[in-house]
Amino acid sequence: MRTLVLIKPDGVARSKVGEIISRFEDKGLKVTALKLMRLDKDRAERHYAVHKGKPFYDSLLNYITSAPLVAIVIEGNNCIDIVRKLVGATNGAKAEPGTIRGDFSTGIDFNLIHASDSEDSAKYEIPIFFEDREILSLERADKDWL
Repeated sequence: MRTLVLIKPDGVARSKVGEIISRFEDKGLKVTALKLMRLDKDRAERHYAVHKGKPFYDSLLNYITSAPLVAIVIEGNNCIDIVRKLVGATNGAKAEPGTIRGDFSTGIDFNLIHASDSEDSAKYEIPIFFEDREILSLERADKDWL
C-alpha cells in the first residue's frame, strides 16, 4: 500500500523535513519517492479540488504555492492509517503530543503536513506529484522484524 505525504511550505521553511521523514522511517515505513518542488497552480488546484468553492480555498492555494514543499510516497502495511496517526489532528492546537502536528503546529492554517486520508485519495493524489517511473521499489533490511 502507498500514501502521499506533503511537507508543506511551513515545514520546509522551519527545517523539519528530516525530522518528519525520520518519524515515518522509525515506524518501519519506506520512502519510495521524494521530491523537493515548488507547486504550480495547476497541480495545486488538482490536489485541492475537493475544497473548491469553500471559503478557505483561495488562501489554501496561495499558501501551498508560496514556497517549496517536499512530496513523498510512503509504502508499508497499513501505511495510510499509520501515517495519519503519526501526523495527528488537522488542527495542531488539538493534535496529541507526540504526533507531528501536536509537536510542531499550533493551529490549522500552518499545520506542516498533508497525508492522504484513504486509499482512493492516495491513488488520486500520487500521480499529481509523481510519475510511475519516479517511484522505486525498496526492501528494508529490517523488514522481517517490522
